[in-house]
Amino acid sequence: MASQFAGRTVLVAGAGVSGLAAAEVLVAAGARTLVSDDRAAALEDLPAGAEAVTGLPEGVELIVTGPGRRPDHPLVAEAAARGIEVVGEPELAWRLGRERAVPPVWLVVTGTNGKTTCTGMLAAILRAAGLDAVACGNIGYPVVSAVAAGHPVLAVELSSFQLHWSPSVVPAAGLVLNVAEDHLDWHGGLESYAAAKARALTGPVAVAGIDDAIAARLLRGSPAPTKIGATLAEPGPGQLGIVGEQLVDRAFPASRDDRPRESGASAPRVASTGEGVVLAEVTDVTPGGPPGLTDALAAAALARAHGVGADAVREGLAGFRPGPHRSALVGTVGGVRYVDDSKATNPHAADAALAAQPAGKIVWILGGLLKGAHVDELVARHAGRLTGAVVIGTDRAEIIDALARHAPQIPATEVTEGDDGVMSSAVRRAAALARPGDVVLLAPAAASMDQFRDYAERGEAFAAAVAALETRAGSEAGEPGA
Repeated sequence: MASQFAGRTVLVAGAGVSGLAAAEVLVAAGARTLVSDDRAAALEDLPAGAEAVTGLPEGVELIVTGPGRRPDHPLVAEAAARGIEVVGEPELAWRLGRERAVPPVWLVVTGTNGKTTCTGMLAAILRAAGLDAVACGNIGYPVVSAVAAGHPVLAVELSSFQLHWSPSVVPAAGLVLNVAEDHLDWHGGLESYAAAKARALTGPVAVAGIDDAIAARLLRGSPAPTKIGATLAEPGPGQLGIVGEQLVDRAFPASRDDRPRESGASAPRVASTGEGVVLAEVTDVTPGGPPGLTDALAAAALARAHGVGADAVREGLAGFRPGPHRSALVGTVGGVRYVDDSKATNPHAADAALAAQPAGKIVWILGGLLKGAHVDELVARHAGRLTGAVVIGTDRAEIIDALARHAPQIPATEVTEGDDGVMSSAVRRAAALARPGDVVLLAPAAASMDQFRDYAERGEAFAAAVAALETRAGSEAGEPGA
């Protein structure tokens, strides 16, 4: 059967990773595929069959936009005036998937913080259950590519931008982990941002991290017939939570798949307190601490909604390790630990990064683009653990003001430039403020694009600066080869 896109003229607006993936599948579907981008160099290596264009050519019937394009962008306004629909790459993936005899199952993860870790945990659990599943979406692998590859089960991370541009997506099970100030410049306010997140909760099963007040409210307002809460407290009916040192499911009934795999076992593992199925031990979960355990419970809830047994949950969680730039120790110099959490691109994520550090004082490197978010509450909450702060990036003034109000006792310094890069200067200044036993933590609470390509480049610059410190320390100590 011919694709609904065959013979149509489609403009892919943005030649980034997801845009190029969208162009490739549209060409394969038989569409006349046009690609535009403000960066001329991005149009030099398009998929075979795609055409580079500028503006909005006549005859375009559909626009597939990059996720960062705001609803008030001139291209969107022109499309609306001409009656042309604008969607995102995940929406395109959804429509292509619906053309299949058996469409792929979407298990969707969104939230302000932790969604990438949760999506990775979910994919690990699904694979431990023997399913052909893949993590995709905002995690770096476009959803259209996962659909084109034929994976029957998709662990899909979606940002608020992607959800905004995906009006038809109705996941089999969807999750909102948490909601805090982020991307307010894009959405125009917290309520609009939360409403975009709530689109993940429109399917048969809705899951939320109910220790977060806004996520809990979105769950209550969801139209889903089945609503599941994930909590760090002891779970009630319809919830997953913690009992003692175990992750326990009291939402989904025990089944044959919940029996231990050892021969001779005859009953599901039942929580020691009340009814429920034991899914894993707290010690099985990496990263640990409240954020990691919440991610694990939420991922388990989505997997359980898809019928995955308890043993696969435990196996998947036990084998999962988070990606780089998430509370990663990159070096120890002079008794000071240097930790990279460049993925903390908003205050909510930075709060988790700060809370995850073991007892001791912290020299905090932060700053960048706040995107309309505020840091006063964040600084006030952790002021007692700070022994210094080094502030970088465009929105330095707001951060310095917050530090002066809520942590006046600590030295705070701004970095505006450096002979060998802003991060090298920042790390050297942090090292001067730190003492043995302290932690120098890169948890910017802000986006990176004002000074770096992305959060990964920012984290790599931090690690390189720490390595330079190690080299200098070794040279001063007279170590061989220094």
